[in-house]
Amino acid sequence: MRTEIEKMLAGELYDPHDPELVQARERARDLCQELNATREGEQELRRRILKTLFGSGGDSVWMQPPFYCDYGSNILLGERVFFNFNCVILDVCPVTIGDFTLFGPAVQIYTATHPMNADLRRKQEFAKPIAIGSDVWVGGGAIVCPGVRIGARSVIGAGSVVTRDIPEGVFAAGNPCRVIRAITE
Repeated sequence: MRTEIEKMLAGELYDPHDPELVQARERARDLCQELNATREGEQELRRRILKTLFGSGGDSVWMQPPFYCDYGSNILLGERVFFNFNCVILDVCPVTIGDFTLFGPAVQIYTATHPMNADLRRKQEFAKPIAIGSDVWVGGGAIVCPGVRIGARSVIGAGSVVTRDIPEGVFAAGNPCRVIRAITE
């Protein structure tokens, strides 16, 4: 029999009220609250919290609190990822982010989603992983929806709602987000 955590990480329907999952979310929320209460002069404390919170990359991430996430452990960061103020990651499934990727203020990344059937939605939910390549810039207020992949070196315009995959090396924007043009040097 698969655990609720195993089902959750596999993108299957799972019970979000499972005690082990509740405890893991409480851990992440406590760490986010501790992070968000730090002052600018407490960089060493921030680093310790981020290393504890994230599945990987906490040792080099550049973070401007406040920041919020569901689990933290499902966030896998490359080198020197930057999050500006007020970013949110619902990391029910893995969120993989490549090296040197930048997130503007209030970017929201959602792996979590819910069944269309109302009766099922009362008891279960599911998620789809998100992968964002290296050297990506996501403009402020953008929303990245469940299951999306954003290719390396792409730029997502501020306020965009990314509902489908975006290829490498393009500027994409809008609601829904669409490719506007290739990025050329």
